[in-house]
Amino acid sequence: MNDGQAWLNYRKVSEVSFRKYLTGVYFTDEDDVIRSGLKELIFAIGKMYTVTLPTDCGAADSGIHLRITDRAVLGQEGYHIHAEDHAFVIEGNTSRGILYGIFQLLRRLQAEAVADEINEQKVPDQPLRMLNHWDNMDGSIERGYSGQSFFFQDNEVIVNERTADYARLVASIGINGVVINNVNVKHAATYLITPRYLGQLRKMQQIYASYGIKLFLSLNFAAPIELGGLSTADPLSGEVKTWWQDKLEEVFRELPGFGGFLIKADSEGRPGPFTYGRTHADGANMLAELVEPYGALIIWRCFVYNCQQDWRDRVTDRARAGYDHFKPLDGTFRGNVILQIKNGPMDFQVREPVSPLFGGLTATNQILEVQIAQEYTGQQRHVCYLVPMFKEILGFHTSCAEQNDTVADIVSGKTFGQVNCGMAAVANTGNDPNWTGHDLAAANFYGFGRLSFDTKLSAEEIASEWISLTFGNDPEVKAAVLWILMNSWKVYEHYTSPLGIGWMVNPNHHYGPNVDGYEYDRWGTYHRADHRGIGVDRSSKGTGYSTQYREPHASRFESIETCPEELLLFFHYVEYTYRLSNGKTLIQHIYDTHFEGVEEVDEMVHLWQSLEGKVEPASFENVKSRLSHQQQHSREWRDIVNAYFFRKSGIADELNRPIF
Repeated sequence: MNDGQAWLNYRKVSEVSFRKYLTGVYFTDEDDVIRSGLKELIFAIGKMYTVTLPTDCGAADSGIHLRITDRAVLGQEGYHIHAEDHAFVIEGNTSRGILYGIFQLLRRLQAEAVADEINEQKVPDQPLRMLNHWDNMDGSIERGYSGQSFFFQDNEVIVNERTADYARLVASIGINGVVINNVNVKHAATYLITPRYLGQLRKMQQIYASYGIKLFLSLNFAAPIELGGLSTADPLSGEVKTWWQDKLEEVFRELPGFGGFLIKADSEGRPGPFTYGRTHADGANMLAELVEPYGALIIWRCFVYNCQQDWRDRVTDRARAGYDHFKPLDGTFRGNVILQIKNGPMDFQVREPVSPLFGGLTATNQILEVQIAQEYTGQQRHVCYLVPMFKEILGFHTSCAEQNDTVADIVSGKTFGQVNCGMAAVANTGNDPNWTGHDLAAANFYGFGRLSFDTKLSAEEIASEWISLTFGNDPEVKAAVLWILMNSWKVYEHYTSPLGIGWMVNPNHHYGPNVDGYEYDRWGTYHRADHRGIGVDRSSKGTGYSTQYREPHASRFESIETCPEELLLFFHYVEYTYRLSNGKTLIQHIYDTHFEGVEEVDEMVHLWQSLEGKVEPASFENVKSRLSHQQQHSREWRDIVNAYFFRKSGIADELNRPIF
């Protein structure tokens, strides 16, 4: 892991049936993407089979064939890999399809698949599969836990060998779009759309394009003021539109094939159309009209809420804000605008309901935003494999249609026939040698890409695949790491946040237990605990958030008796003596799960220690150190949370365990 290859550090394989195809690689079409695929194939075969593959831009009866075809079923990015007579064929309608087919073949070979049994055809489930990086021009990363930025340093754009290494990793899991700068666009980042940086960005874009990846930038909505010297950024102003038209013509002239812009507006102090009495549709559509001739997109984040809330106000509810702002605008956005919607209504907590905008919007392009950076789930110091969470989100039935009504259906375009849609993740990479700080955190990076490409894969299938590629196929290693990964999300939930309440962290940096850290602040993130109970009433008798869902969800969330218990405290204020379905009182559930979570971390530590000598020493020590920290920190979480609720409720633990 620490050599920078991550899951592309190909190991020798014992299943050698593929050797009969290693006479050469043959192709009749060639471009930069094909050349990237060839380079990967030759490198991987050399490491797996100790063979140097010859290449030939021509035809042959045997060997490996890269074939551009014309099969409608494969679309623009699909592939078909299969044995054919004496040859092994990787085909696609485009070079991108062939590139993805090459990486899938290499995954299968690393898993010791029998060559002649490989016959797979796949078209990506999500049209846009994107990483959002929150990197700043000074080299820091907002919510970054893996070192510094490898895009920027000292207000300069970096293009070097790591740029290509990153593109290779990203392409290997099917990512086709990358936003390189923070959505909070400030200072030097505002100037990324000026000649000062466009030359370096063009070099970066060329590398990405050779791996089938579109470059995107986050954009400062107030750029006409900050760059152009105008007195306004009103999207309906003629002079503002003219300024943007000239600026964007310059950008696309220097960056042909540029993907477009991600915009955070009217959110957490960022400028936006509200300043001028305009709607978000006004702001997004003005820019979308100007980038449309270039085939580009405007991706508009729905993370808009009042961040100056009074904690005494029990009516205003941050959870309602996204739906309240954007549901009335449904159908008013241009076709090249995509609304980017966080998976839940708050902010990447360990447990939230699915945003009601999914299923609420029926005439607007949508992209699901998740976070693999673990801001609230252990910050890559705790292992927390998030693909099981993503699977639950994608599988949520919104009831917006009689069929194809899941979140996965909506963001794939199946439900409403949209083509500009997909999935995005806030990225978890940095310039640490292993990319993600914690070696096991790379499973989230890998897992998001694979899931966005093939949404039908299970979390366990993805984890098993990543383990094989990263650690090899030793059964003991695979079983231990799989147990750690597959249990880690719920383990983290056990010793941190009970039943969907969230936010019990230290303010600003969001790491470590602080039950009242956000309880009396302006951010709208409350748990409302008192001596009788805990939770926020979001029923129709409270904030009304539950009514934003379609039936039957609105009714399910409305009642304490029918609300899913994992979300109970998100939707309801519940007394400590209330009995859950397992017969335990709420307070006893809080105590028990926090003790259980620590015991489960102890089991993780034990399992990992049993792998000494079976895992590369550097990786073994990396994970051992991180798990040791998690073990200690889980105890801190357990003791602080349990002590808090014991002191609030005055109710003792039935098992008489130490609570302080």
